[in-house]
Amino acid sequence: MTRERDPYRIPRAGWEIAPTAGLAAIDLNGNHGAFTSTEFIGEHTVGGMLVYAAYQALLTGLRTEAMRKRGEIDRNGQVHAIAASVWETTKQGAAVSAVLSVVLLVFPWLGFPLSLLGIVGLGKASFDLAHAFWDGLSEEQRSDLHRAAFEAGVNLSQLLAGSGTASQAA
Repeated sequence: MTRERDPYRIPRAGWEIAPTAGLAAIDLNGNHGAFTSTEFIGEHTVGGMLVYAAYQALLTGLRTEAMRKRGEIDRNGQVHAIAASVWETTKQGAAVSAVLSVVLLVFPWLGFPLSLLGIVGLGKASFDLAHAFWDGLSEEQRSDLHRAAFEAGVNLSQLLAGSGTASQAA
């Protein structure tokens, strides 16, 4: 898993969140289950859209916070960037979730392999979020975290490999 090293680029939700989005379902009518194929597809599509939107909002919010702290954008620009990226990603999430819900409707046994892929994807998504959070910290905050991690016996340099070079280039 590679790290997105450009602190000026807003990352997009990709394949890492698709399996989780495909499995997510929101009970829209409160009947505690999907009894028709249309209901199944609708509930899984809406659930997937929400997963994509939440993940993209976190990614964009953390990355634009770093940009805001560097003085590149103001708070209004940050809110606009978050809203625009969430809207674009939600449209992509709707398409992916609709396709995966149809696949799961036709081949329900694919739910288990999809859930295993979802675990791997959530691992990558967690790293992406951690790196976006790290990029938003000031040098003082980073050194405080390094010091605290060293005292706890954790090597942050291995976990955040390459983050120092990206932050020094900024």
